[in-house]
Amino acid sequence: MNRRTVRFMPDNRVVQVPEGMDLHRAAAAAGLELKSVCGGEGTCGRCAVKILEGKPEVGGGNLSPRAKKQGLVLACRTLVTDDLVVEIPADSRLADHQLADGSTGRVLAENTYDRLAEFGLSPLCRKVKVKLPEPSVTENGSDLSRLLLGLKEQGVEGDITISLDALRALPETLRQGSWDATVTLAEISCRETGPRLEIVRVEAGHSEAPPYGLAIDIGTTSNVVHLVDMSTGTVLERRGTYNRQAMYGDDVITRIIHATEEKGGLNDLRKAVVETLNGLIESALLARDLDQEEIVAAVVAGNTTMAHLFLGLWPGYIRLEPYIPAATSFPVIRAAEAGLQINPVAPVLTLPAVASYVGGDIVSGMLAIDVEEHEEVTLFIDIGTNGEMVLGNKDWMITCSCSMGPCFEGGGITFGMRAVPGAIQRLEIEPGTYEVKVTTIGGARPRGIAGTGLIDALAKLRSVGIIDRAGAFHRVPNRRWRTGAEGPEFVLVWAEDTEQGNQDIVISESDVKNLLRAKGAAYAAIRTMLQTMELPPEAISRVFIAGAFGSYLNLRDSIEIGLLPDLPPERYSFIGNSSVKGSRLALMSRVARDKAETLAHQMTNLELSEGNTFMEEFVSALFLPHTDLSLFPSVAAVPSPDANAAGAAGTAAASNEAAVGAGEAQSQAQTQVNNENEGQHS
Repeated sequence: MNRRTVRFMPDNRVVQVPEGMDLHRAAAAAGLELKSVCGGEGTCGRCAVKILEGKPEVGGGNLSPRAKKQGLVLACRTLVTDDLVVEIPADSRLADHQLADGSTGRVLAENTYDRLAEFGLSPLCRKVKVKLPEPSVTENGSDLSRLLLGLKEQGVEGDITISLDALRALPETLRQGSWDATVTLAEISCRETGPRLEIVRVEAGHSEAPPYGLAIDIGTTSNVVHLVDMSTGTVLERRGTYNRQAMYGDDVITRIIHATEEKGGLNDLRKAVVETLNGLIESALLARDLDQEEIVAAVVAGNTTMAHLFLGLWPGYIRLEPYIPAATSFPVIRAAEAGLQINPVAPVLTLPAVASYVGGDIVSGMLAIDVEEHEEVTLFIDIGTNGEMVLGNKDWMITCSCSMGPCFEGGGITFGMRAVPGAIQRLEIEPGTYEVKVTTIGGARPRGIAGTGLIDALAKLRSVGIIDRAGAFHRVPNRRWRTGAEGPEFVLVWAEDTEQGNQDIVISESDVKNLLRAKGAAYAAIRTMLQTMELPPEAISRVFIAGAFGSYLNLRDSIEIGLLPDLPPERYSFIGNSSVKGSRLALMSRVARDKAETLAHQMTNLELSEGNTFMEEFVSALFLPHTDLSLFPSVAAVPSPDANAAGAAGTAAASNEAAVGAGEAQSQAQTQVNNENEGQHS
């Protein structure tokens, strides 16, 4: 196949792609994501680019007259038939996806311990070289029987079958290699009957190339794919982007509604996530110049809803009381059944879930840490639109899921945004002058506020007396404090200093209230688990924080606002994308695959809507940091900003709200729990 060179400007990224590939996929191969919500159908018109040099084959599509006048074409409808130089306008770019792996600037140290050595190498697929005797009139056994005998001579034991695809190609393959062959064996761990081996690929001759596999994390917001050398466990390529299912809703509930109430809705969701994954897979393969046939296994982790949508399982009862999924353990399927563009007979293993809102991503994350090996109590937290957490040790584990809303992923906040370049991730407010210093992801000009920046904002607004413990704003003598369309607000960045240049970036009192509810839900869930086990917070010896949210988390501020327990900093560590890390372990080790099943059965799901404990804890957690300051001794020990006049008013207001405003807080808590009952998770 002819290959063509494409240079993307202004990034000056160069990639070689097969002739006939569209520019949208070529850009992905170069590590550049273009906007698209139509799946490459040419209908959304968002992936417009400009051809600077070369002559591609330009198709149609829904492109505005203005864009056509500017000489733009749709990347998804433009085929590479020549060497090209292509300019990508800023409006056509999807903001760079922040992978938790390899991030810089984090406050928490990353725990990089790899359990693969502990589990041992026994990958889902391995290669075996065989040298077979040439058949004759007297030695006239079938090609397959000859191959199976050759494998047994190489020490391969157990029940061995062969895929139909491999069997169809077998006669010619053996003869092309002069009876030398390399056999790829898939080993699927079966706890009841023992491992079953299947021949998924036979190559002519003795190949030195390793078997390749995929570790996949299907997140509600983003998808991540790691290309793994299964002979060593080495991650060769990492790719991540936004889940295309977002076109049908930002959270799992709206996606479930689309899947169950729209004609063809379930297929829409399944197709969207498969297309997202295939784009990432293609990009990784191009980077290593590999063919699809060489990818012979995949392990997938995702929350329970994501697993259902990926597999095409009916998700309707996940959101309806009593919240019952179709399954929590899933069959191993073929890549062709899943729609993944790898070897069509490659086994695809989906890691088991615990309950409707505690999924395989949490089980996968627990694989990456060693809770089951220790007596000390460990807390595992994955914070997003849905807060999922596990508390336990080698003797017991309980888990729960709480609805936090989309605040910490940018939703429901006036200038909230995801963790992409230009998002404020850190800020400081100067006492007295109220001047603000911000740090953005990538050092870009500010565009909005990421979740970690919102935590900083809450802590800093409180520390200088702009808000009180109940989140109410108090006037300060500075032009940054003002009354906006929705009430009091504070200017973090003036318009002229932003990327857009036309609007101040502010945080409002309503934003603060939303953040209080989100952080209160997370802390209330932790406290509910502790109370269930009759343990104080200080009983927690280790805290692991997973996911992209933790990569830039300011631990001190997270404790000051009451999001995390007041524990010594050395007890906390960040573990990155634990879901994809656990997927890799399962891809590489039979012990890990078996342990995933064990962990899923060991964890006891705590339904927070049962009883009053969560509601009571939620009410108490709607203050900064909490109504009970004895739970936050390090915060209580710091002199209060309320020593000044504004702060004194804040203290009075907070005390008054704590004393006589509990009814409103109780109502908020009841709403939160009602949302739980309606399945408002993601």
